[in-house]
Amino acid sequence: MSATLPPLVEPAAELTKEEVARYSRHLIIPDVGMDGQKRLKNARVLIIGAGGLGSPALLYLAAAGVGTLGVIDFDVVDESNLQRQVIHGQSDIDKSKAVSAKESVAEINPYVHMRLHEEQLSSENALDVFRDYDLILDGTDNFSTRYLVNDAAVLLGKPYVWGSIFRFEGQVSVFWEDAPNGQGLNYRDLYPEPPPPGMVPSCAEGGVLGVLCASIGSIMVTEAVKLITGIGDPLLGRLISYDALDMRYREVKIRKDPDTPKVTELLDDYDAFCGAVSDEAQQAAAGHTLTPAELKAKFDADEDFELIDVREPHEYDIVNIKGARLIPKDRILSGEALAELPQDKPIVLHCKSGARSAEALSALHKAGFADASHLGGGVLGWANQVDPSLPTY
Repeated sequence: MSATLPPLVEPAAELTKEEVARYSRHLIIPDVGMDGQKRLKNARVLIIGAGGLGSPALLYLAAAGVGTLGVIDFDVVDESNLQRQVIHGQSDIDKSKAVSAKESVAEINPYVHMRLHEEQLSSENALDVFRDYDLILDGTDNFSTRYLVNDAAVLLGKPYVWGSIFRFEGQVSVFWEDAPNGQGLNYRDLYPEPPPPGMVPSCAEGGVLGVLCASIGSIMVTEAVKLITGIGDPLLGRLISYDALDMRYREVKIRKDPDTPKVTELLDDYDAFCGAVSDEAQQAAAGHTLTPAELKAKFDADEDFELIDVREPHEYDIVNIKGARLIPKDRILSGEALAELPQDKPIVLHCKSGARSAEALSALHKAGFADASHLGGGVLGWANQVDPSLPTY
């Protein structure tokens, strides 16, 4: 067990009469008390993204009385967000997520000051954004942002709470390179290198049980409160893994890896570092990518070609392009499905948005299917640009 860390934040001078009434259920917990609540009032916490994990985190940090909350998000609310991003509502569709979050927080607690960063987090702005906060909460769903958050936090000596979700499973840990008593470690001690491109699907590709966000987001807030007030045993050096289907929590120890290279500066391009799409896929797609309009023209001209959908069967059930044949990507990458593909006519691959079909296209080119191409933007692009009657997901 790691030792309790000293409080991260100095206490504010006082709580008003109204604040005492509001936070009374905290104040009567001896471990929190007036001192702990004053620390929460003085705390400045930045949440990366007002999405699945950012939603419950923002709501509960606000309710807990964290004095200053920052959120960085450049996205707008989409209807597909509402299944899990509970800080937004029906009337917020097409609104800035940051603005929507600020309005919800104001309803939860008018004493919280909210700072909005309506921009994409990047190597150019990360240090400037992080500098004014005591603690960072990162619930993003892509590896490039996770490594960026980690490296910026390391360079500034900031602790951060990390959460991750996929389908029915979630993970939470605390990283702090400069933690006292030699307890410091960072995300690169857990994941020295990002996984190969296409190996780990995003929530947009693989889905997520909506309520899982509440389970993992609430643990992240619990860790934030513990760090700010200096109570309990934080998840520094420990990773909690939660399986909602089995209703089981598992703990994994994380230790400082002496071979982890020291972070001395931010990388110029974290997308390139993580290889969101492999070099092979990018090369295969170059000159072999059709727009939705170009694919429609092929249909209209009654050209003879084979349209292959490389998504999973449950995705095909949600929406499909008429005439497409389903062959999941993994069967193409393994070579198992190559014998099912025609040698005598062009092949067009498509997936949800274009990334998976580009990977499959690379495999087809290597196997000698020179007349294969893929649909840029996938079925979502087709639905948006050609057939708006189709549902999107």
